[in-house]
Amino acid sequence: MSARHMPRRALLSVSDKNGLIPFAQKLSSHGVVLLSTGGTAKALREAGLDVTDVSDVTGFPEIMDGRVKTLHPSVHGGLLGREGIDDAAMKEHGIAPIDLLVVNLYPFEESVRKGADEAGLVETIDIGGPAMIRAAAKNFERVCVITDPEDYVPLLAQLDEGGTTRSFRKQQSSIAYGRTAQYDLLISQQLHEGEEPPRRTGSVGRLASTLRYGENPHQKSASYTTAEERIGVLSAEQLQGKELSYNNLNDTDAALELAAEFRDRPAVVIVKHANPCGVATGDSIAEAYTRALRCDPVSAFGGIIASTRRIDRQAAEEITKIFTEVVIAPGIDEDAKELFAKKKNLRLLMIPELPDPAQPRKILRPIAGGFLMQDHDTIVFADELKVVTKRAPSEKEMADLRFAFTVAKHVKSNAIVYAKDGATVGVGAGQMSRLDSSRIAARKSQDAAEAAGLKEPLVKGSVVASDAFFPFADGLLAAADAGATAVIQPGGSMRDDEVIAAADDAGLAMVFTGLRHFRH
Repeated sequence: MSARHMPRRALLSVSDKNGLIPFAQKLSSHGVVLLSTGGTAKALREAGLDVTDVSDVTGFPEIMDGRVKTLHPSVHGGLLGREGIDDAAMKEHGIAPIDLLVVNLYPFEESVRKGADEAGLVETIDIGGPAMIRAAAKNFERVCVITDPEDYVPLLAQLDEGGTTRSFRKQQSSIAYGRTAQYDLLISQQLHEGEEPPRRTGSVGRLASTLRYGENPHQKSASYTTAEERIGVLSAEQLQGKELSYNNLNDTDAALELAAEFRDRPAVVIVKHANPCGVATGDSIAEAYTRALRCDPVSAFGGIIASTRRIDRQAAEEITKIFTEVVIAPGIDEDAKELFAKKKNLRLLMIPELPDPAQPRKILRPIAGGFLMQDHDTIVFADELKVVTKRAPSEKEMADLRFAFTVAKHVKSNAIVYAKDGATVGVGAGQMSRLDSSRIAARKSQDAAEAAGLKEPLVKGSVVASDAFFPFADGLLAAADAGATAVIQPGGSMRDDEVIAAADDAGLAMVFTGLRHFRH
C-alpha cells in the first residue's frame, strides 16, 4: 500500500450537519463517490451533489423508522474488507470498498441536556452509527473514519496532499473509539437505576484545552468538559489574561463552588491552593471583598476571587490593590473591566450564572489500579440544628454558625472556621490534628488583626465551625481560649458528653448538625 491513500467511496451519515455541504463538495471535487442515508442524503441532493442511497447499495430499504438501514454486509464488508486479503471474498459477494466513513451519532447528549424522558432517550440511542464507526476504525490500514466536524478541515488538507496517511487514519481511529466509548458510557449512566453503584463506569469528557502543564511543570495536563449541562469554570468567558493553568482551574473551581453556596446574597470568596482564606457577605461586592480580605490578607496575595454578583468599579478598585491570579463573576461592568485591564497578568472570567451547588453528580478520584467514585456533597444541613449545651446560641450567633459551617464544607479536613458578622475571621485547613487547625486559625486571626492595627484579634467574639466532630475537648477549648462564643459541629464522638461538658464549663453555646463534611 502506498504511503497515502485517496478514498474512492465515502459514506456520509451525520446528525450534526454543520459544515457538511462545503465538505462534501470538496470530497466530490476529489472524485470521491458519495453514499448516504436519510436526512444527510436529502441535504446533499438539495445542495446539487450526486449521492447514492445506501439502500441502493444494500438492496434493502430503510425500515423501522430508520432504525435499520446500514446494518448490512454490503456496508460492513465495504468497511472491514482488508486490501490484499479479502479481495476475493468481496468480489464473490459483490461488495465494493468504502474507504471513508463520516458519521456523527444521534444526539443522545443533547437529549440528556434537554431532560428527555426515558422514551426520548432511547430513541436517540444510535445503533448503526457506532457499529460502522467501530468497523471503520478497526480497518484504519485502509479506511479513514471521521466522527467530529472539526476534523473535516484536516482531512481535506490530507486529500489535497494526495490522500490520507496511515498516521492520520490511526489518529482518527483512536478518536473514533474514544467517541463510541464516551457515547456508550453516557448511555449506561443514564439507564442505570437503583442505589447500587454501576458495575462498570468511568469518566465521560471531551477535550476542552491542552494545558501548559499540571500541578508542576513536569506533569502533562488537559481539561475536559462533560456531557452534563453545568455552569462552571470551563464554561466561563475569559476576558483577559494569559492561559489558565491546571492550578488556576482547580482553585477557581473551588472558589466558584463555595461562592455558589451564597448565591442568594452579595458574597466574595478568596481561595489559595484550593482552600478558602477569606469568605464574606456584605451589602455590596466591594464591602464583601474587603471583609473577606481582612481574614487573611497575606494568603490572599496571588489568590483566586469568586463573586456572587456583578463586579462594579468600586469592587474592582478594591480587588486591584493587590496581586490576584483570577477573578470570576456572573457579570463585570464595563468600567470595572477598564480597571482590570491595567493588570495584564490577571485572568478575568465571566460566567452567565452561578452553578447550582445542589445539582447531583459523581466525583471520580484516581488511585493506583483504579479510581474511587462518590456522590457530590450537595447538602450542608440535613436536619434542624440540635442545641446540646445549657446555653442556646443567640439569633446572631446562629446565623454566623450556619455561615461558618457552610464555609467549612469547602475547607480541606481537618477544617476549623471562625466567623463573625457573616465573614470568616480565621481558617485552619488540612491539618492532621483538629487541635492544630483550631490553633492555626486563631493565630492567623491574630496576625490579621496586627496587620490591620487592631487591638484584639478578629476571632474574639466569633463562632467556630468544625467539619467533623471534636474527638477530644482540646480543640474546642482552644477555640474558647481564642475568643469563640459558640460552636457548630456534627457530633457523634464517643466523647460527646465530655466535649459538651467542656463547652458548658466555658460558657459556650454548641449545636450539633448530625452531618459531617470531610473534604480530602
